[in-house]
Order: sequence, then C-alpha cells, then structure tokens
Amino acid sequence: MPSRAEQFQSLVARQPENEMFRFSLAQALVADGRGGEAVGHYEFCIAKKSDWMMARILLGKLLLQLGRRPEAKPHLEDALRLAVDQQHEDPEKELRGLLADL
Repeated sequence: MPSRAEQFQSLVARQPENEMFRFSLAQALVADGRGGEAVGHYEFCIAKKSDWMMARILLGKLLLQLGRRPEAKPHLEDALRLAVDQQHEDPEKELRGLLADL
C-alpha cells in the first residue's frame, strides 16, 4: 500500500497546479521526516494563495526545524499579519512566541 506521501505525489503529478494536493503532500512529507522535500510545495501554496496563513505558518516552522532561521522569519512575520487581519487569536499568540525567540 502506498504511503500518504506517495498518494499525494501521484495526485500532484496529475494536477501540479492544485494547491490543496501540494499542501497535503507537504504535510505528508514532513510526517515522513522528509521536510526538506516539503519546502517547495509550501512555497508553491503561498505563491498561489498569498493569504493562506496556515501554509505560511507550517513553512516558517519547517524552515526553523531545518535550521534556516533567516528564511523562516519573513514567513512567520507574514503569517502573524494574516493572523491579526483574519482575527485568529491562537495562531497569533503562537506566532508572537516564535518570533520573540528569533
């Protein structure tokens, strides 16, 4: 039986412009410990949908995990602006904490 990542890779291969498939593939790759492969998929998502807060949060956190702090900061700052604009209080608190530690 194919892994979740393999299932979503197959869907992305058939519909490469589908940001939902890319987002799900990125999450599956991270879950499989293949975060480095997920970065480009999250970047695709935020390029396609600039107000997608969760994709920015997950990308920023992933970049932190990969030791790419300078790259993570602008994504987390953008996510914080979106959290405030969209009135998402829990993500706002989490993002303020992450940014305070950078």
